[in-house]
Amino acid sequence: MSTAVSPLAPTDVPDMPVIAGVKLATAAAGIRYKGRTDVLLALLDKGTTVAGVFTKSKCPSAPVEWCRAKLKGAGSSKGLARAVVVNSGNANAFTGKTGKQSTALTAQIAAKAVGCSTEEVFLASTGVIGEPLDATKFDGVLATLAETATPDHWMDAAKAIMTTDTFPKVATATVKLGKARVTINGMAKGAGMIMPDMATMLSFIFTDAPLSAAVLQSLLKTGVEDTFNALTIDGDTSTSDTLLAFATGAAAANGAPKITRASDPRLKAFTKAFYGVLADLSEQVARDGEGARKLVEVVVEGATTKPSARKIAMSIANSPLVKTAIAGEDANWGRVVMAVGKAGEPANRDKLSISFNGIRVAKSGARDPSYNEKEVSEAMKAPKIEIKVALGLGKGRDRVLTCDLTKEYITINGDYRS
Repeated sequence: MSTAVSPLAPTDVPDMPVIAGVKLATAAAGIRYKGRTDVLLALLDKGTTVAGVFTKSKCPSAPVEWCRAKLKGAGSSKGLARAVVVNSGNANAFTGKTGKQSTALTAQIAAKAVGCSTEEVFLASTGVIGEPLDATKFDGVLATLAETATPDHWMDAAKAIMTTDTFPKVATATVKLGKARVTINGMAKGAGMIMPDMATMLSFIFTDAPLSAAVLQSLLKTGVEDTFNALTIDGDTSTSDTLLAFATGAAAANGAPKITRASDPRLKAFTKAFYGVLADLSEQVARDGEGARKLVEVVVEGATTKPSARKIAMSIANSPLVKTAIAGEDANWGRVVMAVGKAGEPANRDKLSISFNGIRVAKSGARDPSYNEKEVSEAMKAPKIEIKVALGLGKGRDRVLTCDLTKEYITINGDYRS
């Protein structure tokens, strides 16, 4: 884990409120790191519903497979959760039969500590790929955590799941559901191996709203598309990407209505707040990109369709040449042109316009006549850079978040297993 906090870290960190039905505890189990917490246990009251989206990697981790199976399960526990166990330092990915055995043993230890069935235990792991996870290290630790868990451990929880992150990532929102106020809390980890596909690294959302598992699943599936799935650090999708959401339903006691349909009009304000938490967390991940010194927003407009705009934006955001130019504070629009052209989407060179932080540098397929090198160079010194590309072909628009690519990224990943 890096020791220097990203210069892009948020300066305003929210006070995380208590959510009825959720208790948290952390411990140092010695999974990989020494002298820091690396295990999180979240306890959830009976009746808590759960939903999840996961990596589309064809080489998923054992915990991802475990969670998928539990969400698809049958019986009285389907769609319900009582505990979440998260560890950092070891991804329990590409570990064969040993990985499956580790997840089963971890769930058994957690179920015994919490007093629930293994079907109600959800797991997530992050860290090195290919090394067996010794689940016996959870024995005794989880029982202690179950006894000591409290409702106010949000920052400690966010710190416990960090790997190369330089700061804990949390977000919160309070909104009315019916006539009652409900709360949404979220945490995430991630700084490298990031181009999410259905989810991102590890992220967990909790609310006291009384939502069915089907409604939660619908919110997640839609909510990730323009937040976590519109994010890239290095173009690499993790084997462990997991986003889980939990609804304790405790706000029902205060008059919050039970929501069983995603189309329920009473859900409108909640949906906006829920997506806001996802957007906040995904931006924090971009701000903590390994070695990042610039937050980059790529906006593509005038495309034939929104999906086409997304592909072009991702092509720009994932280009090492674009990202290193930004790191060098060079408004090299030629690299942006290259990325647009290679995306495989409709584009017309002679209609293309490009701007950096609101200053147009290219127009109609050539350098803008009013281009001023000094003005643009000054704009590139800002900590946030917006690259806007206007294709002039249609109404399709999208935006993607990323960061620059610095020498520190190589240092971090060259030494990752050392």
